[in-house]
Amino acid sequence: YSWVFNEFPSFVAEDSRRFISQETGNLYISKVQTSDVGSYICLVKNTVTNARVLSPPTPLTLRNDGIMGEYEPKIEVHFPYTVTAARGTTVKMECFALGK
Repeated sequence: YSWVFNEFPSFVAEDSRRFISQETGNLYISKVQTSDVGSYICLVKNTVTNARVLSPPTPLTLRNDGIMGEYEPKIEVHFPYTVTAARGTTVKMECFALGK
């Protein structure tokens, strides 16, 4: 999974505020800033066939009324019951904390 920001080939780069889940394809942005405003398109690529599918654009806008809504704090964990890995390889387990 990858995400295009505003227009191809401007891809969203993961950093301390942006994360792309390779489990779900979801894009997570923390501490949204004015520079994040724009259109986002999800790109899914099949690594075997190299086929690609694009989602419709999803606009991100900022509210200027200061109302965010209330979200109870929670932690989302989607770990499989067992993770098997060869010694020396990298294992990535995703855990998200969100809320207000």
